[in-house]
Amino acid sequence: MKVHFIAIGGAAMHSLAIALCRKGIEVTGSDDEIFDPARSHLAACGILPPQEGWHPERITTDLDAVVLGMHARTDNPELQRARDLGLKIYSYPEYLYEQSRQKTRIVVGGSHGKTTTTAMILHVLRHCGVDADYMVGAQIRGVDNMVRLSDTAKVMVIEGDEYLTSPIDPRPKFHLYHPHIAILTGIEWDHINVFPTFDDYSNQFAKFINLIEPDGHLIYCEEDATVVNIVEQSCPTNIASSPYHCPPYHINNGQTLVQLGDDTSTFTPIRVFGRHNLLNIRAAQKACSLLGISDADFAQAISTFEGAAKRLELVQANDNCAVYKDFAHAPSKLRATINAMREQYPQRKLVACIELHTFSSLTQQFLGQYHDTMVNADDRCVYFSQHALALKRLPPLDPQQVCDAFGGNVSVFTDTESLCQHLRTQTWHNSNLLMMSSGTFDGLDIHQLASTLLNR
Repeated sequence: MKVHFIAIGGAAMHSLAIALCRKGIEVTGSDDEIFDPARSHLAACGILPPQEGWHPERITTDLDAVVLGMHARTDNPELQRARDLGLKIYSYPEYLYEQSRQKTRIVVGGSHGKTTTTAMILHVLRHCGVDADYMVGAQIRGVDNMVRLSDTAKVMVIEGDEYLTSPIDPRPKFHLYHPHIAILTGIEWDHINVFPTFDDYSNQFAKFINLIEPDGHLIYCEEDATVVNIVEQSCPTNIASSPYHCPPYHINNGQTLVQLGDDTSTFTPIRVFGRHNLLNIRAAQKACSLLGISDADFAQAISTFEGAAKRLELVQANDNCAVYKDFAHAPSKLRATINAMREQYPQRKLVACIELHTFSSLTQQFLGQYHDTMVNADDRCVYFSQHALALKRLPPLDPQQVCDAFGGNVSVFTDTESLCQHLRTQTWHNSNLLMMSSGTFDGLDIHQLASTLLNR
């Protein structure tokens, strides 16, 4: 079998290509730009394209399938050639679905917590010896590729992204997976470039619920009013539904302990923290229970879970200062992550920095959603670059406009040197730094910054 990837350099695309290569499928691909770590990963598997660019001559009649990535445009010459030859063209989620038709599919949907909840489920299944395929949106310990496809696993765990499927398919990705077990973690307006109103956005989750397989199961967060409303209005009668809420917990000397069984006197120590992560744990527990994992086995497994990459990930620490980085970028994610840091380290000053990097976060219409999201930090920094605005073809933003949108209680920076200078002037004894972004702060080396601050 031979499969060609158009836009193979994407995070998800190159991971799928590697998964197929490991199954013994002949894989080729093209892209107009491929950066690390995708470049190194593809090279290690021997499937890095010999040169960048689009090469329609690589699209031949002996291809069994073409997988089209979101990075490609509708006028892509390889796509046009595949259409002319009448080849079977799949989007990324379509191909995942085809590979999982005979498996029990668990799909984690929601505006936040998808990656961590997916990673938690996978961690527990591995710990309990359950063979599972997967697609997860971040690197997790013990897993060297974001996608696994096998002929042996009877279960597939999928992180269900609500963004568009491909340049020629405007459906959200998670509409294509048809789960047997679905998780809905929470709903908060995002992707304003695709869903211009909150109703447009939230309706996608109602459709997701209605695409659960007959006799399937929906696990949903009952602490989210929007989720509850959608479930009450849209949940089909032919599926079961289970609400979940935050389990009882307490923090003892910086260690979070959580009650995961019926015994109210038994609390399990865990390595992650924050109320949002406790909600993720409860969702994962309910999904694992449906697969036959006992509460006791789940508790033992989750106690060793160390988190997914960039999700409240510890960068460096000493006895009186810690630097964390987090993927948080949407308003509720800022609030949840900052609150988690405040609760875990109540006696320490908290300096929180957010990079506005996504299309939504850099859009004037959306900025007001961030009002007062950072109030629980002691020093609040907001970073954005005019370069990012230009790349997204958005109009310039005025720093004062950004400050006002956050509630007037933040410092706004538009270049990394000014931001770093501000941080270097802080006193870091009994203080923590939280760096939040779905980007890179324009290439800022956070590890080097952490070393500088901790060694002052």
